[in-house]
Amino acid sequence: MSTTEYTKVYYGNFILATRVKDELEHVGIIPIIKDEGESQRLGGQGSLSNGIQELFVHNDELEKAQAVVRRVEAEMEASA
Repeated sequence: MSTTEYTKVYYGNFILATRVKDELEHVGIIPIIKDEGESQRLGGQGSLSNGIQELFVHNDELEKAQAVVRRVEAEMEASA
């Protein structure tokens, strides 16, 4: 993944990242999910990430994705 083509739009635990991912997919954006802990586990190493995931989107979809992330974060804060 080239950092010039993709930008991180969200960083959080698995449950919240899944919610953001679902909302992005609902508007036609397919994010790339980076889960260092799962990669380490599959590689036979220990993990300290505690289910933290990062969501990346293609720069062509960045503005639209950021709006979705802001909306989802506001909804999550309002329901907390």
